[in-house]
Amino acid sequence: NVSTLAGVHPRQVVEDDMGRLDLEDVKDVFRLDDDDHFAKTALICIENSHNMMGGAVLDKNYVSSLGILARELGVGLHIDGARIFNAAVSLNTPVGDLCEGADSVSICLSKGLGAPMGSILVGSKELIRLARRARKRLGGGTRQVGVVAAMGLYAIENNVDRLADDHERAKKIAMELNNHGFHQPQDGNVQTNIVYFALPEKCNLTKEEFAIRLKDDYGVLVGSGYSRGGEIFRVCTHLDVDDDGVDRAIEGMLELSSK
Repeated sequence: NVSTLAGVHPRQVVEDDMGRLDLEDVKDVFRLDDDDHFAKTALICIENSHNMMGGAVLDKNYVSSLGILARELGVGLHIDGARIFNAAVSLNTPVGDLCEGADSVSICLSKGLGAPMGSILVGSKELIRLARRARKRLGGGTRQVGVVAAMGLYAIENNVDRLADDHERAKKIAMELNNHGFHQPQDGNVQTNIVYFALPEKCNLTKEEFAIRLKDDYGVLVGSGYSRGGEIFRVCTHLDVDDDGVDRAIEGMLELSSK
């Protein structure tokens, strides 16, 4: 866990429905190192887009305001940007502008961007030096990484603009589910490529049966267990899901929910 591997103590702050931390809440949980009962605050972490909030995006103004607060408090701001390009496309904002207020950003190349593998950490020269040491300490390291870099470079150069197609397909799924009685967080408001849902009350299948039948009968995989009791499912649209695939997924979910 994070305490064992990094020697730090995380402090969670409750977000709003769009994944935003209230700046006053951040101030309230900030700690100096003048009290032996508390760990000193050193870093603020946010996620953009926010997975568990259904792919909600944080705009430039919010990230910048949090960056200003971080500097006032003398701490860093890190963005978990696994899907930062999805956020940038959704907001029609250059990805660099979304990261302006941050000290470091991590980016995944193998999610929406479609590379077979790879992630990037962006930060100062000294931060990257320390990150490489931490990676080595944890046993990390890959040989012949030029092949991985080539795949990632292709993804960044060719697969960013098409993320808008994923967003439209996710919105189509959300709309159809919403129209047929599926429970959806945020009333089915989808900004990027993630859709969360729970089965309608009329469905006679268990959540386990639904997932198995959807895979076996329609070839559609869904993630499950995203809430207490595991009632919430997640679907993501991506490079390998075309319009026909979306239609097949919708057909399967609607037919199975009526059984």
